[in-house]
Amino acid sequence: MSEEIRKGLVGVVADSTAISKVNPDTNSLLYRGYPVQDLATHKSFEEVAMLMWHGELPSEAELDEFIKLERANRALDPAVKEAIDLLPKDAHPMDVSRTAVSVIGARHDDAENDDPSVELRKAKELFAAFPAVVAYDQRRRRGLDVVEPRDDLDYSQNFLWMTFGEEYAPEVVDAFRVSMVLYAEHSFNASTFTARVITSTQSDLHSAVTGAIGALKGSLHGGANEAVMHTFNEIGIDKNESRDEAATRSKAWMEAALAEKKKIMGFGHRVYKNGDSRVPSMKEALDRMIEYYGRHEMLGLYDGLEKAMAEAKDIQPNLDYPAGPTYHLMGFDTDMFTPLFIASRITGWTAHIIEQRADNALIRPLSAYHGPDQRSF
Repeated sequence: MSEEIRKGLVGVVADSTAISKVNPDTNSLLYRGYPVQDLATHKSFEEVAMLMWHGELPSEAELDEFIKLERANRALDPAVKEAIDLLPKDAHPMDVSRTAVSVIGARHDDAENDDPSVELRKAKELFAAFPAVVAYDQRRRRGLDVVEPRDDLDYSQNFLWMTFGEEYAPEVVDAFRVSMVLYAEHSFNASTFTARVITSTQSDLHSAVTGAIGALKGSLHGGANEAVMHTFNEIGIDKNESRDEAATRSKAWMEAALAEKKKIMGFGHRVYKNGDSRVPSMKEALDRMIEYYGRHEMLGLYDGLEKAMAEAKDIQPNLDYPAGPTYHLMGFDTDMFTPLFIASRITGWTAHIIEQRADNALIRPLSAYHGPDQRSF
């Protein structure tokens, strides 16, 4: 009897986790039992990060302690800046992100110490340090200098400050916070599983995160939020166009693209069968950005594509579909969208690394050989 092969490990339950799950009864993504849409509505990203690592929402004292640590570790390490500056400005930002995390790990005093308390501290420090990497990489590509962090701003406010050198309106900051909460964790996706595989070999935390970034770089995992904006740009963004005019053009574009059997990113999801539960929260954030910036043609493009896909394929948007236009309206360069995903997902990745370490077994699946039988020269 031949072995059953599950290509892509489809349907294989590789391990257990207490970090997140999709509740099929409510079609809700749960972080440690809490529906993500509730967290996105009511909690700061700092609180959600603490929930990931500790299993419970923090007390006021615990949150204050974490905020102090996070704000003390925001500045871009000069050695990390030097490493980034060695990379060409046309290198993909994911390559810059991967290199920066590797340098941060190589320079960490406790890089090889896997004591649980040390691992948790490294996770929190990386959470704090990574926004400066994204912010500086966008700025250097525009010929701009580093903007130093401010300790009077929360995580989301400071991220935008370091990237753009200005204080953003509360509406914009809140939309950014929502995106960070929604991208933070999603069970055994490809990059998270990569991080757990690397951790299972007893490698270090920063190596596991670096490997996860490599997995996220792939077009079948990360990058869909970038692809959504490439689609919008291919259709053409006209700020003087009405919502209805933009919707008509984008619907026609989608119908033609589907007729040509083009792969359209931002729709469908391997896990969700009844629509991505994160989309309504992100779409509300996008709607607020459209109103704030007065960019109703963007909503027309969004609506036209969504309607055409639903009519032709009955496929719903995933989180990347509203997230891409939201980041665009904030002013982020399209190539920076997936590094923003990293900034959020560091929380989920490191929570899984810590969980894997606590009850470790080397992840080493078998393979079914189909090459030549044994033979002689």
